[in-house]
Amino acid sequence: MGFRRKKVVPFRTAGELDAMAAAGAIVGATLVAVRAAAKPGVSTLELDRIAEQTIRDAGAVPSFLGYHGFTGSICSSVNDRVVHGIPSADDILAEGDLVSIDCGAILDGWHGDSAWTFGVGEISDADRDLSEATRLSMDAGIKAMLPGNRLTDVSHAIEQGTLAAERAHGRRYGIVDGYGGHGIGREMHMDPFLANEGAPGKGPELVVGSVLAIEPMLTLGTTETEVLEDDWTVVTIDGSRAAHWEHTVAVTEDGPRILTLRP
Repeated sequence: MGFRRKKVVPFRTAGELDAMAAAGAIVGATLVAVRAAAKPGVSTLELDRIAEQTIRDAGAVPSFLGYHGFTGSICSSVNDRVVHGIPSADDILAEGDLVSIDCGAILDGWHGDSAWTFGVGEISDADRDLSEATRLSMDAGIKAMLPGNRLTDVSHAIEQGTLAAERAHGRRYGIVDGYGGHGIGREMHMDPFLANEGAPGKGPELVVGSVLAIEPMLTLGTTETEVLEDDWTVVTIDGSRAAHWEHTVAVTEDGPRILTLRP
C-alpha cells in the first residue's frame, strides 16, 4: 500500500527562521531610512542609493539589484504605479505623492522581503484610507498564518480584510488581479504563489516553520494593470492610485512571526 505525502508550505527550522529574521531586520531598517529621506524634490534614484548603502553597511546584499536585470535595490512605485517601479533620477517626488517602496536583502544566503506605502507630506484622505486598507488586509493575512490552515485560508483572510476596510471607510477598493505573495527562503521568490483573494480551505497546509511573503496590492479603482515599455513597471489601467504592503511571515507554535520587523 502506498501513501501520498501531505503537501505543505515549505518550512524552516527555528535557527533558519532566526537567520531570516536577521535579513528581515535589515530590510525593515532600510525601509525606515528610505521613508525618512522621501521628501519633495528627492528623486527615487536617491532613495535607491540610500537603500543600497543601508543594506551593504549592514553586511547584506540587495535582493533586487540585478534580479532578472532589474537595475535598482528597491522598487519605487509612485501614485498609479502598483509594483516594480524602477528608481530614476527623473522621478522626482512631490507633495501629496503616494509612494510604495518594496525592498529585499540577502544575509548569509537568506532573504527578507517587505514593502511599505506612505505619503510625501500631506496626502488626500482617499490615499490615506487606501494605504490603511492595504495594511489591514496584510494584517488579516498575517493572522491566518497558523498551523493547520491551508494556503488559501491566508488568501481568503486578505480578501476579507479588504472587504472589512471597505465597510469601515465607505469606499470600494480594487484587489490587483494576477499579483500576490509567495514562498521565500534561500530564494526570493519560491512556490507557492499566494493570491490576495479566493475561497478558503485549498492548497498546501501551513505547518510550524512555513514562511510566506504576504503582500496585498489595492487600488482606488480598477483591478486591472498593464506593464510599461520598461518591461517592469506595473500601472493601473485607469490611472487610479495604488498601495502595496508586505511582510515576510513565519508560522510558529506561538502564533505568526513577522520576520521583517521595522525598528
